[in-house]
Amino acid sequence: MFRLDRRLFANFDWILLLLLLLICGMAFFSLYSATYPPKPQGMPLYLKQCYLLLIGFCGYIFLISFDYQELHSWNYPMYVLILLLLVVAFFLGKSAGGAQRWINLGFMKLQPSEPAKLMLVITLASYYSRNEVIDGYSLKDLGIPIILTAIPFVFIMMQPDLGTALMLGVIFVSMTVFVKIRLSTYAILGCCAGAVGAFGWLRLLKPYQKQRIETFFNPENDPMGHGYQILQSKIAVGSGEMFGKGYMKGTQGHLHFLPERHTDFAFSVWGEEWGFVGSVFFLSIYFFMLLWGLNVAMTSRDRFGMLLAYGIVMLIFWQAVINLMMILGFLPVVGIPLPLFSYGGSSLLTTLLGMGILMNIRMRRFQTSCAKE
Repeated sequence: MFRLDRRLFANFDWILLLLLLLICGMAFFSLYSATYPPKPQGMPLYLKQCYLLLIGFCGYIFLISFDYQELHSWNYPMYVLILLLLVVAFFLGKSAGGAQRWINLGFMKLQPSEPAKLMLVITLASYYSRNEVIDGYSLKDLGIPIILTAIPFVFIMMQPDLGTALMLGVIFVSMTVFVKIRLSTYAILGCCAGAVGAFGWLRLLKPYQKQRIETFFNPENDPMGHGYQILQSKIAVGSGEMFGKGYMKGTQGHLHFLPERHTDFAFSVWGEEWGFVGSVFFLSIYFFMLLWGLNVAMTSRDRFGMLLAYGIVMLIFWQAVINLMMILGFLPVVGIPLPLFSYGGSSLLTTLLGMGILMNIRMRRFQTSCAKE
């Protein structure tokens, strides 16, 4: 399982690692600015994030030390473990803001819904690689993947956590479309999605969740309430203009006009301090890393590796797109972090583990395919 091969080091992707380190470095300095001055009590958030980065990179090293094909064997036990953690979080977890999502581990608060997203990528990649359908998947063929997605979706909605639950649906759609489905299946799934959406609006969504969506369409109607976050975020990004106000000189963040400036709206702080040029620089590196990840998928040695790499890239891509559109006012505020950039231990660790799997796939592209059935 842990056999060393000199070819692994020869195939180590230094570009992928460099891009990852650059993004983490920029995120660290932005977090330091967003949380300055630190609170007099407790550990500063930027130091907590630094420790979590170290833990995450230890997990990264662990994940590149064995063949990713082992995930075929670990897949369903890990899936069950995540479901158990979601149950524990719901019944015994820590509550905050009307939601019960966290398990207190002492050194950090684990949010099981974050690793659930990566676990779903692994699960779907394993299933689709074992059950390939040449002429496209029918609705019957998708029965098991739908069930595998629906179970954690329901648990996460019960917390409630609408944003993360919707991400599971986005992962399912992205990976299912990639493996190819029949045209008739598109029509049926589209109708089902519309029906579920209508039912969810009428029966499932909490009043505050509906308020977020209504505020998205007209935040000016409630500028000091639910629309406050969107308006202040747009002001922060716009005030950065071309070259920004300078590092640690942003007024929206440092004068506390911008809420959640270290989590959901972390990029608003970056946009205010570094302006349009700095934002384009960061986003260029960020999305180049994702394009490089797609190259990992396309050059993978087998179908499982290709689907796994593609799913990880889509997991990061859609969270990034939703977060950026959210802070610019193009989407409702749904609590989706910007992976690797927003403060949050569970999100950071999950993303670093995903990047470790991506590196694992790259390092073993020279090996003969030996997928486990």
